[in-house]
Amino acid sequence: MTDSKYFTTTKKGEIFELKAELNSDKKEKKKEAVKKVIASMTVGKDVSALFPDVVNCMQTDNLELKKLVYLYLMNYAKSQPDMAIMAVNTFVKDCEDPNPLIRALAVRTMGCIRVDKITEYLCEPLRKCLKDEDPYVRKTAAVCVAKLHDINAQLVEDQGFLDTLKDLISDSNPMVVANAVAALSEIAESHPNSNLLDLNPQTINKLLTALNECTEWGQIFILDCLANYTPRDDRESQSICERVTPRLSHANSAVVLSAVKVLMKFMEMLPKDLDYYGTLLKKLAPPLVTLLSAEPELQYVALRNINLIVQKRPEILKHEMKVFFVKYNDPIYVKLEKLDIMIRLASQANIAQVLAELKEYATEVDVDFVRKAVRAIGRCAIKVEQSAERCVSTLLDLIQTKVNYVVQEAIVVIKDIFRKYPNKYESVIATLCENLDSLDEPEARAAMIWIVGEYAERIDNADELLESFLEGFHDESTQVQLQLLTAIVKLFLKKPTETQELVQQVLSLATQDSDNPDLRDRGYIYWRLLSTDPVAAKEVVLAEKPLISEETDLIEPTLLEELICHIGTLASVYHKPPSAFVEGSRGVQHRRLPPRAGSVESAESPDVGQSGPSEAPPAVIPSQGDLLGDLLNLDLAPPTATVPSVQPSMQMGAMDLLGGGLDSLLGGDIGGSPSMGAGLGAAPTAMPAALGGAPPVGGGLGDLFDLGGGVGMPTGFYVVPKTLWLPAMKAKGLEISGTFARRGGIIQMDMSLTNKAMSVMTDFAIQFNRNSFGLAPAGPLQVLTPLSPNQTIDVSLPLSTSGPVMKMEPLNNLQVAVKNNIDVFYFSCQFPLSLLFVEDGKMERQVFLATWKDIPNDNEAQFQIKDIHLNSDAASNKLQGSNIFTIAKRTVEGQDMLYQSIKLTNSIWVLAEMRVQTGNPNYTLSIKCRAPEVCQFVYQCYEMVLKN
Repeated sequence: MTDSKYFTTTKKGEIFELKAELNSDKKEKKKEAVKKVIASMTVGKDVSALFPDVVNCMQTDNLELKKLVYLYLMNYAKSQPDMAIMAVNTFVKDCEDPNPLIRALAVRTMGCIRVDKITEYLCEPLRKCLKDEDPYVRKTAAVCVAKLHDINAQLVEDQGFLDTLKDLISDSNPMVVANAVAALSEIAESHPNSNLLDLNPQTINKLLTALNECTEWGQIFILDCLANYTPRDDRESQSICERVTPRLSHANSAVVLSAVKVLMKFMEMLPKDLDYYGTLLKKLAPPLVTLLSAEPELQYVALRNINLIVQKRPEILKHEMKVFFVKYNDPIYVKLEKLDIMIRLASQANIAQVLAELKEYATEVDVDFVRKAVRAIGRCAIKVEQSAERCVSTLLDLIQTKVNYVVQEAIVVIKDIFRKYPNKYESVIATLCENLDSLDEPEARAAMIWIVGEYAERIDNADELLESFLEGFHDESTQVQLQLLTAIVKLFLKKPTETQELVQQVLSLATQDSDNPDLRDRGYIYWRLLSTDPVAAKEVVLAEKPLISEETDLIEPTLLEELICHIGTLASVYHKPPSAFVEGSRGVQHRRLPPRAGSVESAESPDVGQSGPSEAPPAVIPSQGDLLGDLLNLDLAPPTATVPSVQPSMQMGAMDLLGGGLDSLLGGDIGGSPSMGAGLGAAPTAMPAALGGAPPVGGGLGDLFDLGGGVGMPTGFYVVPKTLWLPAMKAKGLEISGTFARRGGIIQMDMSLTNKAMSVMTDFAIQFNRNSFGLAPAGPLQVLTPLSPNQTIDVSLPLSTSGPVMKMEPLNNLQVAVKNNIDVFYFSCQFPLSLLFVEDGKMERQVFLATWKDIPNDNEAQFQIKDIHLNSDAASNKLQGSNIFTIAKRTVEGQDMLYQSIKLTNSIWVLAEMRVQTGNPNYTLSIKCRAPEVCQFVYQCYEMVLKN
């Protein structure tokens, strides 16, 4: 009978029976009892009460019984730590047992018992096992060090185990080497800056020697470790590639992918004209093709990785198109992935083959697959110009099938073909219009409306077609409504006399009857354009459109580089960096491919310093200002003490997307006629006026930045002249004018109090309402003598940023209450954001670069600073006096580019790029920040500092 009998008993009073059996003198009975205990434990019963009795059974020579007892111990040691200490002696004893299996078993179990009290007792046995004569024991001990490090890192470091692990890399046994590498990699991942795996050519040589003799998992550990090494030159790179290439023919797909990862990374350093480079490209194709004959799940993982490889180096698989043709029995997820790769590999040489295949797919029964196939035909037309005509005729054939979803997808892709090849295929419009009534999907309806609007002059009944859509305007999706609005405005500009009623109808529906802010705003913009300057409207709405690019869905290059470094891991399947789905500190290290042989650092990099080969990748600043993160996590714990509760509420108010977005959109920085700027700008100007009306708004930028990086006093610090905050007629004779300044890192509110009444004023006090950045008085208002009639006293009030927080409109608004012996008076003023720029705002270059790339492009705002007659160095010095720090400077085609960083008191970082053209008094300023609503205020600070 098998061991399954132990799982079928559910008697009452079992614990007492088992206790008796465990203490029996007969070895067989003991073993049976322990098996029953383990069975009960496996099905979830609590048998922790038997802990002392089971531990007593450890004293045995029977290996099977010992394994069972150790299994029990691992499970219950955490809940019974005091009892677990009883087992320590046995561990120590077992670590000196003549049988290596028992020594290894003891050391493995020691690593799995996660109890602090016991760990220090295990150091001595572990030290012996790390130097054991038997390699099986040594390899088990190596993994145990990583487990112990996870429980108590300090203990492992103090005991010198890490040095012993490093020595094991030179071990004669390949499995010991592999486990030592795995353990060190694991520890290094949780401590990215520890530099534990100090890889050098000698170590690499040892790893490559061990690579040939390891088990498959050992090979994966070693290959992953090699992938983190940066060779000194192309010769070393070639030598490593030659020794790794044989792994491509391994039976295990994980080993193959790990080898591909190493080769893809080291190929970066090989010159393209090298013969070996071509040979290596040819060698990479067969193993990748072989992976596609595995079961579907493995195929999918391989295809996701191939998708990345093809984007980086399409030449590897350019002759292997047929492998990616879809089989009838492929699961849908494999089919869709193959389609994607087919399009990426499509070229003039193979396009006929690909199109024939895609046309076949478009008649399949699987709706999702058919849709993707039709889209693929459109993408081929856009990618391979010579095939465009053939693609269009294929799409027309498909439209003739009258299959609803095929027709709709075809119309969506034909719209893109028109965008890519204007005035070439418009003859098909008549055919498209015939199918107008069958369109029921928003995307297809929107595409058709765009076509009608764009080519209205060629369609006789364009107005009737668009009017038919207008009847159910409110039932349409937003996408269709927006497209319909634009199309009718285009039609009006092309045929103004016939369509006046139609355009008024659509503008009225969009602006007065709609709840959608996007639609309303677009409606108002068109309305103002048409009413103020129809010529400008024509230039804007009917402007020549840029041709669409061939590959719109390529992964962004820096992300692609990082994903190539993670081939064979989950990151390569998700197509996301580990930091996007791994919680905690592990895996959040950003990796990059080494620079190509003989190339300078990438031109887009503002980092002018040359990074060393083994320099750690830059850390990305945590998303302190991550607006969406904060909004989604409102119910989580508040931020740490260093950011005094400013963040969440600051972010809550940060959703004024149209505010900042429209300003930068309609600012001076778009091509188009001046009248367009005027006509469109009318609405948004209210906001900048509100922000900029009071002179202090731009004022304290000087406070923001510190020239000496926080060491010396700021130089050239600009303080806005005092302005009137509270007129005497509103405050029973008390007049207050003031400004803000930042001196030596302390925020000051400078005020002049004037008594214009007939009586003496005393007992002054001040209080602030909650505000966006938590500004609050750091002490009482010091008016030491009574304020006599017609007397003025200057006072300076120090401020802190630890007060209560609430989003204000505008962001820099401050509501103040001043009390004296007569009454309490209220006023509001606006402080310059520069007041909040701290002295330690200079970011490391590498961190700047990584953070700039990490902040989404949508968060970037662009501004023009006009009439500045300073060269870039003078501007940089002036800004540095106000804590705006220049990280790096580059000169490209006579244009100086300054990369700058600012840190606010609530730990929001602001990054900026300022372009200064010699002889041009206008600067271009690009600002990126995780809280984009501060960009407008930062720009005002720049303007104020540079102009004063």
